Amino acid sequence: MPLYEELLQAVTLIRQRTGPLHPSVGIILGSGLGGFAEGVEEPVVVPYSEVPHFPPTSVIGHPGRLVLGRIGSLKVAVMQGRVHYYEGFSSSQVVFPARVLCLLGIKTLVVTNAAGGIRSDLVAGDLMAITDHINFAGCSPLAGPHDERLGTRFPDMNRAYDASLTRALLDCARARRVSLKQGIYAMVLGPAYETPAEVRALRALGADAVGMSTVPEVVAARQMDVRVVGLSCITNTAADPRLMTHQQVTTIAAGSEGTLSELLCSFLPVVAS
Repeated sequence: MPLYEELLQAVTLIRQRTGPLHPSVGIILGSGLGGFAEGVEEPVVVPYSEVPHFPPTSVIGHPGRLVLGRIGSLKVAVMQGRVHYYEGFSSSQVVFPARVLCLLGIKTLVVTNAAGGIRSDLVAGDLMAITDHINFAGCSPLAGPHDERLGTRFPDMNRAYDASLTRALLDCARARRVSLKQGIYAMVLGPAYETPAEVRALRALGADAVGMSTVPEVVAARQMDVRVVGLSCITNTAADPRLMTHQQVTTIAAGSEGTLSELLCSFLPVVAS
């Protein structure tokens, strides 16, 4: 079945569950950050396993649920978890949920992730507004057959992350006295953590933080003309000589979850205005 028809099947199922709810903002929650969805009012919860063609999550810290409802007066669709290339999924599968959010009618996509800090001032527990990205994963969600109903074949990525939304996010952080840094996010394929030599190379090429997600979803959303704002939760220092585990990543991310939720709740009304 062609991709666009698969997307429409997923959208149809979700709309059957939610009725007249039409979200204007989509939020993708990364490793250990799924708790934000618990604050959604009047939630309709749809497990990914019940949505046609949705890829199943398999990584700890990614519950695999779509939560639709309201944050204040703003209608939202929140993804608790995502899938990654390293799990064996194709490019189209990795961005399938993000494309579904776009077809549901969102105008803005908020992407979050857990990332390793490369820049010296980025330490575990920090939040970083993503100002740009570098794709070192070696693949693109736009490669392969093209369907013009999803947007142009060659989208301009000069403004991948909306500058006005990023400024608004920084303003909200200052108003709430939340420390929010800025930086460039690099995506690698994973799932192994980076070697010290790789971290030095990433630093030399301008990356401030590194992770294994987010970039494909941003590319797909921009192709579909949806604005994007990004947040990284720094969970470790990249290439730290101490042993690094995924459990540590999710634990540290969960510790920053309250601050991230507070920031998002103050920021989302700005998106609606």
